[in-house]
Amino acid sequence: MSYIDHYGKYLGEVSADITKCEESGRRVVFGYTSDLDIVFRYNSDAFNALTKDYLTEAPQIQAEDSIDSLADFTRIVAAYMIAGAGGESDINDYRVCEYLRAHFEGVPGLGGTCAQGAAALGAMGMPLVACISDRCREVCEMMDYPGLYTVKDGKTVPIMEIATDHTPVYHMILQYTKGDTLEINGKTYTVPCSNRLIMGYDKIHKDLNVDDDFKVYLEDHAENMISYNISGLNAILDPVLMEKRMKEMDQHYKSIKEKNPSCIFYFESAHYLNPQVKNIVYHAMARYVDILGMNEEELVVHTRECGQDIDKSSFPDIIQGLELVQKKHGVKGIILHTKDYSMYFGDELSGVNIEKGLTMGSLMSGTRARTGRYGNQQDCKESLSLPLSPLGLRFAEELSNMELSHSACLVPSRYMEKPKYTIGLGDTFVAGVQLGFVR
Repeated sequence: MSYIDHYGKYLGEVSADITKCEESGRRVVFGYTSDLDIVFRYNSDAFNALTKDYLTEAPQIQAEDSIDSLADFTRIVAAYMIAGAGGESDINDYRVCEYLRAHFEGVPGLGGTCAQGAAALGAMGMPLVACISDRCREVCEMMDYPGLYTVKDGKTVPIMEIATDHTPVYHMILQYTKGDTLEINGKTYTVPCSNRLIMGYDKIHKDLNVDDDFKVYLEDHAENMISYNISGLNAILDPVLMEKRMKEMDQHYKSIKEKNPSCIFYFESAHYLNPQVKNIVYHAMARYVDILGMNEEELVVHTRECGQDIDKSSFPDIIQGLELVQKKHGVKGIILHTKDYSMYFGDELSGVNIEKGLTMGSLMSGTRARTGRYGNQQDCKESLSLPLSPLGLRFAEELSNMELSHSACLVPSRYMEKPKYTIGLGDTFVAGVQLGFVR
């Protein structure tokens, strides 16, 4: 059966979902990291000056790459731009931060999967609880929505009650747009797809020590948890430290699952700075995670780790990749989000309206791409006029004609050729998915 557009229907249910949560006390939970992003708009003159002075080898991205010099910065950024890909890299040379600030136009914004997802859901009016790491006043002010609470002294409080005057944790993000150009040795390359590169000069998130106060509160109120959204582990570099942290968290996750088996554990994938750390995290999380979320670039990396290269423009290849990843990591299901479509692949999830989750995730992320901010319900309503992605519609048609061993659902995205904003779209998508979990 061809795709039936239910965007308007599911958006119309959001007010009732909010009322249910307000009256029942049930909450979506996000953890664990936050920072202050500086979002830079690409400047071709400034970047071409770098390629002329520093690019001594072909643009490429290597395993465990980091930005240790302006030459590394130029090589890595050029490789991502030519591919139209997005990713993350660690900055170890402060001169790179200085160059970005001096030559590219930068705008401050909220950073961190947890923080952005919480803010996106807060903007819709949804009550929720979040644990954040960077509690500087600037970060807390960007998360200051009426229903967005955190934990302090054993109780939930508005996010501004934990604000500090500490210096923010800065992440540098370079945003490039389809059609931007760069020159290498007299040859001009054009960016094929709008995307971004996240670069952290960040010593704080090399460790992650979740507040005991937060963990105890969740364990004591586990029956009220709708979902537990876990992210922010990818910046840790030390495998020994990661082993220690995951052992500490194991009892916490186990306690919540035992008290509330229906709580959806949602683990958002990311670019890991250390592949060994990634293996530790995925092994430890597998026994608790219901849904593993990722974008198509991360799916390609995961399938390559399984010994299989896939073509992300081929829907049968996408299905094959999802089967491989689900089998490898043992999660119940995977949610894949792209600019053209989102889909769920895996076991049937009891009590979950997965189509609604995918639809609201796509609508909220599309609204952020269109407006540059976390949209409210009216902003989302205005996004309904955007067309559905032709590729998403084609993939939905292909899926309807497939015989699969697992449950699958695909929703085409509201499509923009040149989005106003490409930062935090995946995090905003994850926020919208939570609306499919409200029982």
